[in-house]
Amino acid sequence: MQVIWAEQALTGTGWQRDVRVEIADDGKIETVETVEAGRPREGEQVGILLPSPANAHSHAFQRAMAGLTERRGPDPRDTFWTWRRLMYRFLDRLTPEHVEAIAAFVQMEMLEAGYSANVEFHYLHHQRGGQPYDRLSEMSDRIVAAAAQTGISLTLLPVHYQYGGCDKRGLEDGQSRFGTDLDLFARLFEDAKEAVGRLPAGARIGVAAHSLRAVAPESLSLLPTLATEGPIHMHLAEQGAEVEETQAAWGKRPVEWLLDNADVGERWCLIHCTQMEPHETRGLARTGAVVGLCPITESNLGDGIFDGVRWLDAGGRIAVGSDSNVRIALSEELRTLDYSQRLRDRSRAALASAEKSTGRRLFDLVIQGGAQAAGSECEGIAAGSWCSLLSLDQSAVDLVARTGDTILDSFIFAADDRLVDNVWSAGRHVVKDGIHVHRDAIVARYLAAVGQLADAL
Repeated sequence: MQVIWAEQALTGTGWQRDVRVEIADDGKIETVETVEAGRPREGEQVGILLPSPANAHSHAFQRAMAGLTERRGPDPRDTFWTWRRLMYRFLDRLTPEHVEAIAAFVQMEMLEAGYSANVEFHYLHHQRGGQPYDRLSEMSDRIVAAAAQTGISLTLLPVHYQYGGCDKRGLEDGQSRFGTDLDLFARLFEDAKEAVGRLPAGARIGVAAHSLRAVAPESLSLLPTLATEGPIHMHLAEQGAEVEETQAAWGKRPVEWLLDNADVGERWCLIHCTQMEPHETRGLARTGAVVGLCPITESNLGDGIFDGVRWLDAGGRIAVGSDSNVRIALSEELRTLDYSQRLRDRSRAALASAEKSTGRRLFDLVIQGGAQAAGSECEGIAAGSWCSLLSLDQSAVDLVARTGDTILDSFIFAADDRLVDNVWSAGRHVVKDGIHVHRDAIVARYLAAVGQLADAL
């Protein structure tokens, strides 16, 4: 049993002072109680205790190419598609050992930023040239091994990636390490499921289709039967060219087509959705699906601006992730999301509501939406929820004299993730004094891997 004692805590019933949280040996919260004045303090003492969200979308290996693609290419107007060609060149050099080292570093950075869970959208399956490894899930196993080292709560999403476009054309050379037919993918999924099953509390497996470009309609309908209880993820309406290709091939825009042809519901998480028309935004929101937003990467790649105001007005649910991992920063993802709405609409506090400040509303949304995207029972600081929590340094300059919702507003808009001083993931105390408990070993392996990849681009 562990005990956390917080001077302020955002519990399931709102902000409270002098809160004692008791954590059971299974990693779940046993009790949450406010403590009378004068009672001796015990356990881990923190200033500000918050629930911790899941990072809802990541391609771990791309972290090692952060900062290497910020030059203009041969095309007069660089886009996601030119960046993608560079990404293909980079991944051609990756070994399983590289992937494990990079994934552990990514997960460590997520934990130090305040995330307690990693939803890994994993499509790098095969050897160079597309030949499967002897164990089909070799690369998935490496993501699992990284999670075993870092202690993060992993939701692994093996990704089905079959075609190079809506016309079912073959994969490009750069996509060969992703490719699976349905039979191969089903066997790979079962191997990955077995590996995830060896992780401690909080781990789970879901399934993902890469996109409507890469998975045929008949395959898409079968994928939910593999992960019968886990989340279902897919990139959707990310790029203008994707919208055009889908419309030309199938007569509808991506969101329109999905709503008409799939049983979209609360198990689904659709990633990006930066290219939606108003009627698509409202229609997708009504399904109960969550949208996985990655504002830093979406900004970095010039994807577009998500229609957040209309989405939330329609009751839509959101989660945030770090996607390309060019920058892993919880507070900055939320800040970038809100600032994009302000810049587009020339407004202020765009995503605040009549009842909640901007920071409080965003934070509540990504706690709930992140749990949905991860398929987790992490619902905040409440009995029965996973102990997936973070604490902020109450003595930090930007939090002095802050109480209640202004804590979240200051964290998101005036400060950064350096305020995070403790993180628990399913009861595991993995960040202390702002530093991951295995940082030195993780960083050493990452540096060795990056050194071997220095000339990959």
